[in-house]
Amino acid sequence: MSQAILPDLSDLLAHNDQHDVPVAIIQQVIARCITPLNDTETLPLKQALGRVLAQDVISPINVPSYDNSAMDGYAFIATDLANKSAKLTVVGKAYAGHPYLSEVRPGECVRIMTGAAIPRGCDTVIAQELVNDATDTHISIAPNAVTAGDNRRLAGEDLRIGSVALRKGKRLSPADIGLLASLGIAETTVTRRPRVAFFSTGDELRSIGQALDEGCVYDSNRYTLHSMLVRAQCEPIDMGVVKDDPASLEKALREACAQADVIITTGGVSAGDADYTRQMMARLGEVLFCKIAMRPGRPMAFGKIQCDGHTALLFGLPGNPVAVMATFYFLARDAIYQLMGTKPHTQTLLKVACTHAIRKKPGRTEYQRAIVSTDTSGKQHVTLTGAQGSGILSSMSEANCMVVLDHDQSDVAAGELVTVLAFDGFI
Repeated sequence: MSQAILPDLSDLLAHNDQHDVPVAIIQQVIARCITPLNDTETLPLKQALGRVLAQDVISPINVPSYDNSAMDGYAFIATDLANKSAKLTVVGKAYAGHPYLSEVRPGECVRIMTGAAIPRGCDTVIAQELVNDATDTHISIAPNAVTAGDNRRLAGEDLRIGSVALRKGKRLSPADIGLLASLGIAETTVTRRPRVAFFSTGDELRSIGQALDEGCVYDSNRYTLHSMLVRAQCEPIDMGVVKDDPASLEKALREACAQADVIITTGGVSAGDADYTRQMMARLGEVLFCKIAMRPGRPMAFGKIQCDGHTALLFGLPGNPVAVMATFYFLARDAIYQLMGTKPHTQTLLKVACTHAIRKKPGRTEYQRAIVSTDTSGKQHVTLTGAQGSGILSSMSEANCMVVLDHDQSDVAAGELVTVLAFDGFI
């Protein structure tokens, strides 16, 4: 093993012998080991969706840049009303992009449209439907119909010049992209995509297009991982299937370390006789081999490896397809976001009545695939997809949520409220 390259984790692991480590503890262990990337790139706005800002964005202008009308109506001077009815002369019109250029005097008003600049001299806009006896030349306004300053959007009301428009570490949403465009900003600086090398291990695995020999299965994990990495804004590096022999595994790990920030392997982290991955990981770096108190996804390796001057984070995930997805979403993905300099993904948790009983022993966190639906009365309820084996990938395809059963939780009765993680916006 190389010289210590992980931080001191003794305080977190002091009461855990790396068997049945609670999910919350391993999440803290991983978070402590992440150093955000420093490399950046500058992208046009249309290519920046989902990327992480590498620096604060300072507003170069006021937004809006001028006082403007919040609605269609008439702009006038509030003192003309002064708690009494008023009859005002219409002296012109103002449209968005076509302002009324003259100054408005007492007793006058301007027909104005939403977004148009407030004419000089005016301080109030009355909605057109509140005006009495409107003609092309005059309007009448009842007493107290509006208050001074009503329906006027002030320059800099949204953002003031020199203020922080977006903070470093923000993952750019469609609204953020629009905000940047409203400031006249054509490109922005973001953290580069993390490079993630991944491969599957196992003599029984075959890639799509190969003959499926007796006792063999097609490798689905690489395709699932590739999709999850793309969604997480990573640069995926697919290294294929690696056979269960020490030389092949060491070669793959060295090649992955040379070109990636993160390495993800699937399979080969349990205690099986042919699981040489554990040996290679331990020899090339500093790696924790844990049995996490979660289902699915109990066996896992995490650490860093060093080869020829390169260092990479390493996640050794289980081999079963659903366990791969669970450990990626609840353990690896937040680390990747942290590597990009942003906060972990916010999980949308709901409380929903379960249609049936669920057996659960305290001492582990369980993520059970389920379907949330709404009955004719508008009430939501959740039902498990059926068998919850970690190899049943179809259960993830059918599900629209996971029932999250906490570490200390026990059996669930039919009709009891359970915590539900909605897949919408998560998976």
